[in-house]
Amino acid sequence: MNKYWRTFLVTAVMISVPLTGCMSKIKYPTFYTLNLAPAPDPPPRNGALASIAVREFQAPAYLREGPIVYLVSPEEIGFYEYHRWAVDPRQAITSSIVERLRASGNFALVKTYDGRNDVDYILTGRLDKLDEVDYEGSGVRVEVALSAQVIDLRSGKTVWTNSASNTAKVEERKLSGIVTQMSSLTDHSIEELLKSLALPPSTTVKP
Repeated sequence: MNKYWRTFLVTAVMISVPLTGCMSKIKYPTFYTLNLAPAPDPPPRNGALASIAVREFQAPAYLREGPIVYLVSPEEIGFYEYHRWAVDPRQAITSSIVERLRASGNFALVKTYDGRNDVDYILTGRLDKLDEVDYEGSGVRVEVALSAQVIDLRSGKTVWTNSASNTAKVEERKLSGIVTQMSSLTDHSIEELLKSLALPPSTTVKP
């Protein structure tokens, strides 16, 4: 091997070593989703029932960024750089509410709102909190808060409003445990939110 090739190989090895070290330190994000309980099969329908569409739930801007958030103080929000939502929590909550309303057997039709006013009622809601709370000296807590209202399309009036919020401690600060607690509290909050929802029979709104 001549001097030129020996120099080339030594240089290549020297360059590859730090590159290999850098590659081994690359960290990839972990993705999570709310694991919400499936709704049961609906009971048989009896009599004239109303139809309802559910708009996708809204949320504060910080909950729509993708990373899971934690509150360092009432004024400071942190974002986990490598722990993100695989499915937008607003979509998961909206789908769960649609399924639960269908399973209730109280409606002739339940669907996700598609822009058409061919139903009797529209439910709009908001995910107000889905937070890990790290202050107040009480360990790690999870907070979930939901609110919603129903509008009668025939009259344009709000005929129902409700809200639900729940808080629980997380025994061990691991993201998997935090997300599990978020799922459990979200399930419970959805159940509380919809518990009082009762609407009159169909008002025969036409498309």
